[in-house]
Amino acid sequence: MKIHISPSPESLGQTAGKAGAELIRQAIRAQGFANIILATGTSQFETLKQLLAEEDIDWEKVTVFHLDEYIGLPISHPASFRRYLKGRFFDKVQLKAYHLIDGESAPDKECERLSALISDHPIDVAFVGIGENGHLAFNDPPADFSVEKPYIVVTLDEACRAQQMGEGWFPDLESVPQKAISMSIHQILKSKQLICSVPDQRKAQAVKDCLQGEISNRHPASVLQSHPDCWIFLDRDSSSLLVGI
Repeated sequence: MKIHISPSPESLGQTAGKAGAELIRQAIRAQGFANIILATGTSQFETLKQLLAEEDIDWEKVTVFHLDEYIGLPISHPASFRRYLKGRFFDKVQLKAYHLIDGESAPDKECERLSALISDHPIDVAFVGIGENGHLAFNDPPADFSVEKPYIVVTLDEACRAQQMGEGWFPDLESVPQKAISMSIHQILKSKQLICSVPDQRKAQAVKDCLQGEISNRHPASVLQSHPDCWIFLDRDSSSLLVGI
């Protein structure tokens, strides 16, 4: 696990985006294509912006999966992650393919569909974040570290739902869906390389728990410590509680 600390969320995103872009280029040079995972949420704004600004990425050789989506939320809703990715990324580049999670489909069948797709597309680079409660994707504590299915149905805990409201995606807690489809921990860890972007003071305790505590399903993103090639990008605020860094 490699940790890089930037002075601001903007510079964090620029550094993470540049690093991720180079990994995508390397995958394309080595095998002629790249399969990647994109995360959503406010923590990813600057990283995605930098990815789009990078030159010499042949996006027509890139296939994209995404991490999670609320169940029952229409794509027209401002909090829809499908809407987020289409507006902020997919509409701006010509990709080989992208596979969105349809939260309005039957959840079990949608998990089966996506699981079959991603099983045929080994992931080269995954862009992820860490939630205020330490979640990785929508795997809230205590996360299931043993399930091997690539996509699963999860129940969101109150801390996770409060974060979504606090970031301005929903007007109140009652409006935040209680269920979602999420990529599993096991599937995320199968990615060859991970780029984890985590800005802001509100993430500082989760960063400390997940990066300097024991690996535990009570701090789901702590599992990143076990990955052989994980890059963690923090800013001064999110790294403020780390010891010895």
